[in-house]
Amino acid sequence: MSSSSMRSFEYLESLPGTVFNRLYKQPSTALAIFRRMLPQLAKSFVMAMLYMTRPLPVTDLETWVCPGSRREQDTAIDLLERLQILKRTAEPNKPRSYVLTNPFAASLRQALTGGGNHKSFGVPSNKHVEDEVTISQLDEFARRQWEGVLGYMVGSTGIGLNDEGANLSPSVKHLLNYGRLVEVRGRSVDITQDGFAFVLQEVNAQVWTILVLYLENAEELGMDRVDVLSFLFMLGSLELGQGYSKANLTETQLQMLLDLGDFGIIYQDTPDSDSYYPTRLATTLTSDAGALRSATAGLHTALRSSNDEKGFVVIETNYRVYAYTSSPLQIAILSLFTRLSTRYPNMVSGKMTRESVRRAINMGITGDQIIDFLYTHAHVQMRKNPTVLPPTVVDQIRLWQIEGERMKSTVGFLFKDFLSAAEYEGPCQYAGDIGVLKWKNDAKRMFFVTRHEHVATYLKSQKERRREGG
Repeated sequence: MSSSSMRSFEYLESLPGTVFNRLYKQPSTALAIFRRMLPQLAKSFVMAMLYMTRPLPVTDLETWVCPGSRREQDTAIDLLERLQILKRTAEPNKPRSYVLTNPFAASLRQALTGGGNHKSFGVPSNKHVEDEVTISQLDEFARRQWEGVLGYMVGSTGIGLNDEGANLSPSVKHLLNYGRLVEVRGRSVDITQDGFAFVLQEVNAQVWTILVLYLENAEELGMDRVDVLSFLFMLGSLELGQGYSKANLTETQLQMLLDLGDFGIIYQDTPDSDSYYPTRLATTLTSDAGALRSATAGLHTALRSSNDEKGFVVIETNYRVYAYTSSPLQIAILSLFTRLSTRYPNMVSGKMTRESVRRAINMGITGDQIIDFLYTHAHVQMRKNPTVLPPTVVDQIRLWQIEGERMKSTVGFLFKDFLSAAEYEGPCQYAGDIGVLKWKNDAKRMFFVTRHEHVATYLKSQKERRREGG
């Protein structure tokens, strides 16, 4: 599961059952969750059971999976149950069975076969062809607005980024501060550790991060979160360049058009116009089409920018930095941890110093994040070296970080008191396989994880399997 899917999944997992029941009444929502949030094995289970009229015994389901893939099976079933797509049925003297829930199954069938008058995939507008907005105009609008958001976060408004016309509303600035992506001190805005990690993400993951923050803040704004979620999932199914009517939207969704327009996700000629246009940031919400490694490279590629700035940084063993870029956003990011001294039309130069790196670390940016940024944007000539970045520079960045850092805390959960080594090894290995294991001690049969739900479900399924087998 991609990082963007994981963030949205964690939010969905926290919702009560009544919300899922309302959500799944929309075919566009059922299709979006099926496409975006389910691994291949879970999708196979759903499609195989979609037209079944009776519950499927677990013994039959297990015949679909190779004996060596039992852990993947448990993970897929656990995910489907937590998204309330699959539920267990129990009958006396019979093995447990599974059945797809309604209305999810009915909505997914309708989304796949068509029909109905649900209008959950948007209603195309009847706007005259001459008045329609072109795809290039939508891309330019999305690029300008999104770079304006990133520019505000890295403090680049003073070097001309927002001169291109990106207008950030107070609600956008509040949302970034609410999500701790920036920290506002009086009139100054400083990027946080989470904010810098956000800047380094793929664009699709960035958009989902913003949308989850928007969802968490929706109730404070008096919005119905089911309406908000339904509209977001619908956006991912719309066609780029096609205008859509606002006639069937709720009051909450009409307000969302204004808010999402600030981020470049939705375009409107005027707030009072009868139609709206999804930009590329919206139409890739439920697909991996716009998922690229870095934020800026992803934005430029997804929005068809003419400037290819994938690799532009050269760094020498004496900590001198040369960046072949004219992007104010890239220059502003570099200035967070580099003392820039010279600027040319297509290049800036400077030096990484102890003071410049420590300043970034004091803002919450980690040494590994700085190294990751330099590696991601290393010039093609740098990539001819086996290590890409000079080892002396990498080691020195880490040394500068640990000067003021001796301990790191991690929030999580400790599992202990296992009765046997066999009972301990299974869940410990499972936690490592799904990426939540942070520490273990085999001698004391203890391990520490960042999320406990997956491991608890695994232990429960193992307990049921032993009961059924013995």
